[in-house]
Amino acid sequence: MPLFLFVVLPLLMQSFPVAPVIVTTTRPRVEVQENSDAVLSCEFKTENDQNPRIEWKKKDKDVSFVYFDGTFTGPFAGRAQIDGATVTLRKVTLKDAGEYRCEVSAHLDAIMLGETNVTLKVLVPPHIPSCDIPTSALTGSRVELRCRDQHSIPPAVYTWYKDRRPLVPPRQANANYTVNQHTGVLTFLRVTRADTGLYHCEAKNGVGQPKSCVGKQMDIDDLNVPAVVIGIVAACLAMLVCAVGVCYALRQGYFSRHRGRSFWIPQCHGVAHISSQNLNRTEDIPHAGYGPPSQDDFKHTQSFML
Repeated sequence: MPLFLFVVLPLLMQSFPVAPVIVTTTRPRVEVQENSDAVLSCEFKTENDQNPRIEWKKKDKDVSFVYFDGTFTGPFAGRAQIDGATVTLRKVTLKDAGEYRCEVSAHLDAIMLGETNVTLKVLVPPHIPSCDIPTSALTGSRVELRCRDQHSIPPAVYTWYKDRRPLVPPRQANANYTVNQHTGVLTFLRVTRADTGLYHCEAKNGVGQPKSCVGKQMDIDDLNVPAVVIGIVAACLAMLVCAVGVCYALRQGYFSRHRGRSFWIPQCHGVAHISSQNLNRTEDIPHAGYGPPSQDDFKHTQSFML
């Protein structure tokens, strides 16, 4: 390449400058509370085009239009306005959180397209947390109290109270309890009678007012050792009596199977009780009085055998 090109080209570039579309934002990250307004800043500067094309897009799994061809689209229609290229969203919800892109197209400029990104984070104040507090426990046992708010953004920090006094995380290594302010779990390693009281939990995240669950009484009871021993001894004695009774019944033959069974046969003038072992003894059966019994009266005696 001739040497003069290295001298001429810079001079030509200085004589004919090429200015791109400049698009900027004063707030690349916007944090607002739920149901409040969010201002998405977008400013631009063009070279020649005084009426550039302005578009806003939202980047989720896919890219969707927010402002296109001079109109707000989709869920933003009727609840947003634009001033220059800056957009204001009214009463934002969690669905509005995400990354937005402002695009400015200046078709009369040498470099026609410029863009900037704005991230919107919607903050949610604490809701009333759900608290899991046992009503009673035995001394010496391990007990956990749980507190959780799944809706707050950013995640809530939890404080447990006993009799309306906060339980701060203990500094001693041999403390009877531990508190995790991020998970909301209060753990008693070995509860004592002194741990009896009214417990409740508070959730806060710096957005809005803190919220607390309803307090609940937890009672710590001593283990009644004599009653437990008496109950075990009584159960063992009952099992021993049952075993002796079964052995006695087996020796006496109460569980042996009988071959004969007694049953009732209706007669004309009453009911005669006949043993299946004596069906062949016709003289033991009372007759109705209409003559001597026939030998054929009991010719099917085998059908009565069990």
